[in-house]
Amino acid sequence: MLKRILICTDLDRTLLPNGNQPESAGAREAFARLVSRPEVTLAYVSGRHLGLVEDAIREYCLPTPDWVIGDVGTTIYRAPDGKWEHWDSWEENIASDWRGLTAKDLRPWFEDMSDLRLQEDAKQNRYKLSFYLSLLCDVEILRQEMVRRLDARSLAASLIYSVDEATSTGLLDVLPARATKLHAVEFLMRHQGFNLHNTVFAGDSGNDLPVIVSRIPSVLVANADSAVIVQAQKQVCQRGNEAAFYLARGGFLRMNGNYCAGILEGIAYFFPFTRYWMEKSR
Repeated sequence: MLKRILICTDLDRTLLPNGNQPESAGAREAFARLVSRPEVTLAYVSGRHLGLVEDAIREYCLPTPDWVIGDVGTTIYRAPDGKWEHWDSWEENIASDWRGLTAKDLRPWFEDMSDLRLQEDAKQNRYKLSFYLSLLCDVEILRQEMVRRLDARSLAASLIYSVDEATSTGLLDVLPARATKLHAVEFLMRHQGFNLHNTVFAGDSGNDLPVIVSRIPSVLVANADSAVIVQAQKQVCQRGNEAAFYLARGGFLRMNGNYCAGILEGIAYFFPFTRYWMEKSR
């Protein structure tokens, strides 16, 4: 009987070695061989929209996944016949949180907030309102005011903050409450017959935290920002989910734990039988 595994991974600075830390030689190739096995279902879980996910696949020679959870969890795509299809069931699931409104309807509510700068149109969608903000602003006070305005209109929303290391810019996404990466991964698990015993998630940044600190087995790659590591460890302890959390530290298969190396290390931690697959492939 096949040991089915669902591997969900963030892209930028998790699977993609586009951070400041070095990548272990051969890590991406080992990952590609691992996910090519028939037991494995692969999902990319990214803040990128589908077009940028496709760009990353080409640029970094990544394996084509079975699923793409994009736009910080507001879209899900699958490719049953080699052509991407939008999973309408997911959008229907999250739409009720905004009671018929879309991201464009929400924009005027925050126009007077000078710390917010609207991201490009390509980075917006029907259920994702995205802003840039300076790292110097008080993010918590900003979030509190935005939440107050959303609550005043009885809108169920999530505010997801992260940092783009490459540009030293803050990123803030306003999403339907159920449109986080966590809920999207849970939706995929539920509808594809996976559970907490055969799923693993890998990430590195603030918008990955809802999954990383949840009951879903998760790995935080070694190159994650120190502030994210501290937040993750604190929240995991608060929720009592220590058994579902792994911080990559390097040394596994003589690799450094960054990016792909950290993903492989975490997968082997949660599913020891996969180590044989990895060692065999090197």
